[in-house]
Amino acid sequence: MSTNSSIRLVRHATLLVTVEDTTLLVDPMFASPGDNPPIQDTPNQRDNPLVSMPDVELTYDAVVVTHRHTDHFDEAAKAALDSDVPLFCQPADEEAFVEDGFTNVHPVDETAVFNGITIHRTPGQHGHGELAEKMAPVSGFVLETDETLYIAGDTIWYDAIEETLDRFDPDTVVLNAGEARFNYGDPITMGVSDVTAVREATDAQILAVHMEAINHCLLTRDELRANTENVHIPKDGELVTL
Repeated sequence: MSTNSSIRLVRHATLLVTVEDTTLLVDPMFASPGDNPPIQDTPNQRDNPLVSMPDVELTYDAVVVTHRHTDHFDEAAKAALDSDVPLFCQPADEEAFVEDGFTNVHPVDETAVFNGITIHRTPGQHGHGELAEKMAPVSGFVLETDETLYIAGDTIWYDAIEETLDRFDPDTVVLNAGEARFNYGDPITMGVSDVTAVREATDAQILAVHMEAINHCLLTRDELRANTENVHIPKDGELVTL
């Protein structure tokens, strides 16, 4: 993408995506360490989040929320965001955001446009079988200008991810890794095999995030780095030029 485009990983799935003069805040989770309870029925009971927010400037023009699980939109974010900020979400979450007091909510059925950025909503599958049904609905988003960024959201690798890659041919892909899991069933976010499948399906620049901040995300950055190739794994607070 353009040298005027960048992604800053804030923490977990919280991103600041800048395209030209517009910055989008993605999946804001602003809680201080230990302020939120652990995800239940998981391999440990550590309070969330596990790490502090990095010292970064949170300046943005609009907010994009892939889904309302508490590690993607929490009470601290709800309190911090201006009620009239443009907020883009999946249609299933519109009512909850309005009930929270937000007055500029834009549910994205298929596409929306903000400051010259076309926002496409894409499918996701947050796990396997009954767990995927329990965790639904979730979405990803493609941000399209002259070039294209695909934020996959909380999903595993499945046919619709490959179809999205084929349809949009993105220049950059952001994957939520961490291999989050419960005490039963298969992982509900991407692990090594999922990330590898994406790597093999696209020539895009790949960033893997969603690690080491929430108690049920067990795959570490070092483990993912050691078992994949040509995948960028940013540190919290890191700015990546696209």
